Amino acid sequence: MMIARVLKPYVVMILLVILTGSCKVEPKPIAYGSDNCHFCRMTIVDRQHAAELVTDKGKVFKFDAVECMLNHVNNVNHQSFAIILVNGYTRPGELIDASGATYLISEGIPSPMGAFLTAFEDTAEAREAQLIHGGHLYAWQEIKNHFEN
Repeated sequence: MMIARVLKPYVVMILLVILTGSCKVEPKPIAYGSDNCHFCRMTIVDRQHAAELVTDKGKVFKFDAVECMLNHVNNVNHQSFAIILVNGYTRPGELIDASGATYLISEGIPSPMGAFLTAFEDTAEAREAQLIHGGHLYAWQEIKNHFEN
C-alpha cells in the first residue's frame, strides 16, 4: 500500500508525458519498403509518388500514391488535416506541401495506382515534364476537384 502511494505520482507523470508526446501534430518519415498505404494497403516503395496526411489531432496517414491520398480525403470529407504532404517528383523521398505543388497527369509518367498523377514542387519543372511526357497540369484545388468526380 505504501509503495502504491509513492509510485502513483510517477505513474501519473509518465502517462502525461506519453499522452502529450503522442499527440504532436507533425509528419513522420515514410519507411519506404515497409510502411503500407492507408488506402490500398500496398507497401510504399515509390519515392516519387508517396504522400502523407496528418490530422489536427496528430494522427498520421501514409499513402503509396497521391491518388490514394486524394481518394482517402474524399472518403473522409468530415475530417480536417493539419498537414498534407506529397513526394516531389524531381526530389525523390522528399515530402513537400501538397497545396503549393503543381500536379501533372500524364501517361508518360506512371504512378503506383495507375492514375498517372505526379506532384512537382516547382511549376517550371512540371511544365518541363509536360513538354516531355504530355498531359495536363493542375493546381492543388483543381486536382482535388478532379478526384471528387
